Amino acid sequence: MDDQFNSTPGRILGIGGIFFKSPDAAKLRSWYSENLGLTAGSDGHCFQWRAHDNPETEHMTVWSIFEERSKYFDPSPASFMVNYIVDDVDAYLAKLSAKGVQIDPKREDHDYGRFAWIYDADGNKIELWQPV
Repeated sequence: MDDQFNSTPGRILGIGGIFFKSPDAAKLRSWYSENLGLTAGSDGHCFQWRAHDNPETEHMTVWSIFEERSKYFDPSPASFMVNYIVDDVDAYLAKLSAKGVQIDPKREDHDYGRFAWIYDADGNKIELWQPV
């Protein structure tokens, strides 16, 4: 990977979430719960973890099923979206902008972090999350 993405602020720390759509989200949630033990609440199932280089900070990866009609992934045509944890969303977006990556102008700030979105070369929407 490009050294500028590893040595300066604005880098990916891990996967913050995996989201996908289903025509019958309740049935699919039930299947995953019964067969794989992934019990999802309203925000999905949370896997908690710590990074090797920063073990004092706890992170989480959210696994969540969305209703097929959800607009959350729009305008991406994909039925999935990956959320990446970043250390500095503004610095990361600046790096991506310099490389010509398509960046969604929308931003959200919540008590649990800041969010921004970008699109890969196939038009898949990618969520960036800077936890507080």
